Amino acid sequence: MNIPDNLKYTKDHEWVKIEGEIATVGITDFAQGELGDVVFVEVDTEGENLDQEETFGTIEAVKTVSDLFMPLSGEITEFNEELESAPDTINKDPYGKGWIIKIKIADKSEVDNLLDAGQYKELVEA
Repeated sequence: MNIPDNLKYTKDHEWVKIEGEIATVGITDFAQGELGDVVFVEVDTEGENLDQEETFGTIEAVKTVSDLFMPLSGEITEFNEELESAPDTINKDPYGKGWIIKIKIADKSEVDNLLDAGQYKELVEA
């Protein structure tokens, strides 16, 4: 299982890459493995300001549909449109081309609530 050290994580199995005021968000390698083949990603909140832990979209796999939760409060500035035609990119490259949204961070202090790689590894191995 791949858990890059340079990212932050949520208990909902999302990863967060922070670059200045922008956070890129996707689901972890563990999450995509648990979901199975991703067939559809819906994010209809682009341009909206949402609070931490609010639902920003859904991810649909062959077996199930799961909500996607905001890891940080802020405005969704971008949705990875590649996922509309190739949702399985999340399965192939969850930490790269399989990113889902970008957020303009509203409150940087919320980053302290996220898990580091070691804490996330403990969560998934528990």
